[in-house]
Amino acid sequence: MPDTITQRLDAIRQTMSQQNLDAFIIPRADEYLGEYVPERNERLHWATGFTGSAGMAIILKDTAAIFVDGRYTVQVALQVDAQLFSYESLTDTPQIQWLIDKLAQGKRVGIDSRLHTLAWYQQAQHQLTKADISLVSVAENPIDIHWLQRPMLPTEPITLFSHEGAGRNSLDKRQQIGDIIAKQGADMALIAALDSFCWLLNIRGNDVPRLPVTLGCALLNANGDMTLFADSNKLPQGFAEHVGAGVEFKDESLLAEALKQLNGVKLLADPNTSNAWTQLTAEQAGAILVAGSDPVALPKAQKNAAELSGMRACHIRDGAAVSRFLAWLDMEVAANRLYDEAQLADKLESFRLIDPLYREPSFDTISATGANAAMCHYNHNDATPSQMTMNSIYLVDSGAQYLDGTTDVTRTIAIGDVSAEQQKMVTLVLKGHIALDQAKFPKGTSGQQLDGFARQYLWQHGFDYDHGTGHGVGHFLSVHEGPQRIGKNVNGVPLLPGMVLSNEPGYYRANEFGIRIENLVAVLPSPSLVNAEREMLEFDALTLIPIDKRLIDKSLLTQAEIDWLNRYHQKVFTTLSTMLTGDDLAWLTEVTTEL
Repeated sequence: MPDTITQRLDAIRQTMSQQNLDAFIIPRADEYLGEYVPERNERLHWATGFTGSAGMAIILKDTAAIFVDGRYTVQVALQVDAQLFSYESLTDTPQIQWLIDKLAQGKRVGIDSRLHTLAWYQQAQHQLTKADISLVSVAENPIDIHWLQRPMLPTEPITLFSHEGAGRNSLDKRQQIGDIIAKQGADMALIAALDSFCWLLNIRGNDVPRLPVTLGCALLNANGDMTLFADSNKLPQGFAEHVGAGVEFKDESLLAEALKQLNGVKLLADPNTSNAWTQLTAEQAGAILVAGSDPVALPKAQKNAAELSGMRACHIRDGAAVSRFLAWLDMEVAANRLYDEAQLADKLESFRLIDPLYREPSFDTISATGANAAMCHYNHNDATPSQMTMNSIYLVDSGAQYLDGTTDVTRTIAIGDVSAEQQKMVTLVLKGHIALDQAKFPKGTSGQQLDGFARQYLWQHGFDYDHGTGHGVGHFLSVHEGPQRIGKNVNGVPLLPGMVLSNEPGYYRANEFGIRIENLVAVLPSPSLVNAEREMLEFDALTLIPIDKRLIDKSLLTQAEIDWLNRYHQKVFTTLSTMLTGDDLAWLTEVTTEL
């Protein structure tokens, strides 16, 4: 087995030569195209040494390039040999055009079509064909051929998620989605998103870090019947009884055979999220592709009463755990005992681990002190964790997967004294957070229309931030759930009752500090508007964790904003005080007093 990156590149190029390829594209994504990739499928890391969460490598016969975004410009230089790869921008340098500029007419570009969406495949093929370059989908990925000691996937069986916790049984869900499939003129849908078929069947798993799902793929008929393709060794006892009538379980190795039997079937699939191989295989067998969004996504996003109850319950326990951490942190800082970012992240998780319903973080904790917090997606695991220093700001963005729900919260903490400028910026962020939290809006409003609520005060002072304001959150599923979001980018999905989103405006000053205040909120009908002419909605905060008053400039707040903060802190105290004792309770009492 090739052990060095140089040897691995030589092995890849050897196979490229055998496959008559002039280039081979290696995305970070795996065949499931999710946000998180099991260690076994970290092909980009194997070929380059790069551990970031987004990127792409292109291997040519004599040279290679790695494409990363702005988050990873420092990291890529530390991890990837500049003598083997040139560093390119993932966002500013279109990869296909880069290839066209490098290759002559008649050349062949190889891909593993399982690792790309159909939409990407079609666009790449169109561009390359115009340049008289062929796009070739290889039968065997060169990396898979040579990566002989690949890590094994987790072996834990699929877990059966209670119908009581889910609020509905699988048959009910499958029939609802089947009706949606029929209304879109299809006979069957490809359910490729891992969290979609797990939600449909009321199952969970341990195959993917940070995401409690099992690997696989499903085909759902318009009548509600469904075939799940997954590792047959992970089939748990009682599966058939749990999922109900109309579900067949087959080993994932049989998926290709099933796709090849879809001649004449109208297959609904999302070309933007499902891999090209499944759709091309079905189409080549005579299936008629019906392009459309994942039919599970929107119903899954609208949490029912049982799901919302679980989300509220886990947020209360999570609030107590994070509050214990913040109380501990304040006491340690007061004693001048300072820690590095990794120690702080581990300490925070230690408080969550006490909860018997806790399973794992819902994403890698962003534990960032000082200037590191100015990188909004900073990960202390990508380099040497920094040591906290006095008179600085500490940002911690963390979340948890509990059996009854998923959490995600960011708090910005004063470590010693902070400057008036830092207080001003935190307060502008807080004002935006409050404005969005308090928004009332007619049914049909999208998150894009509400995004300006959170940015308005920063804008008035000439500031902004470069990430979205809010993302959807699943119920013991993905912490980044679609299709709803709050952001500048075009997203016409209306916010509907039962949806859970984050409210997380921020501000980042390069090489100095970063700020973010994040709560999760549920979308609910608005009962407070008397004689409203339209059906109105509002947000209800699920997260119950104190906001650091030491970072607030009270003079910049209106009385209404002060009242909001005091009401929020009163609710935090009332809810959490029965769960804390001793020094933790004394801390909670102090930090939730009126501003």
